[in-house]
Amino acid sequence: MCYDIKADAEAILAAMGAPAKMQILRGAPGWWHPGRHGILCLGPQKRLAVFGELHPKVLKAMDVKGPAMAFTIYAAEIPMPKSAGASRGAVEMAEYQAVERDFAFVVEAGVEAAILVNAAAGADKALITDVRVFDEFIGGSLGEGRKSIALSVRLQPRDRTLTEDEIEAVAAKVVDKVTKASGGTLRG
Repeated sequence: MCYDIKADAEAILAAMGAPAKMQILRGAPGWWHPGRHGILCLGPQKRLAVFGELHPKVLKAMDVKGPAMAFTIYAAEIPMPKSAGASRGAVEMAEYQAVERDFAFVVEAGVEAAILVNAAAGADKALITDVRVFDEFIGGSLGEGRKSIALSVRLQPRDRTLTEDEIEAVAAKVVDKVTKASGGTLRG
């Protein structure tokens, strides 16, 4: 459910003209559930939105049963567009085919998905244009206290078609960065 509320906040930010690439940080005020919220920002000082689950104490005080999701948009923090024109201009179409690769990592249950997403995005900033979580699996054959987080990584070349060796090299960097950042392993 937290991914849905994050997507809603991102959609509103996009409609308001916010940049597409944002970081996800923790540390929101106490009315947000610890470990079940995120701050969409352009850096530690430029917070555009907070999303996630409200703290159980807040829900109890409001006599709300069950978990509740919310988000807050800080509209004044959204940077103004660089161009002064009213339109966004022509759509930039990529000349070369994008490549998407999926990875699933087994991590300790307390590891946040944002750690994996940020690590994967930093593996090759020139080629990786998007990293998103598309699945989370807890329990089963993974064992107690472990979970699997699946990521989809999009590579968008600007000047050539990528070879299979180049794609595999970036994939190896993604696995290495995520493994080091999360302490997890690639799910086989």
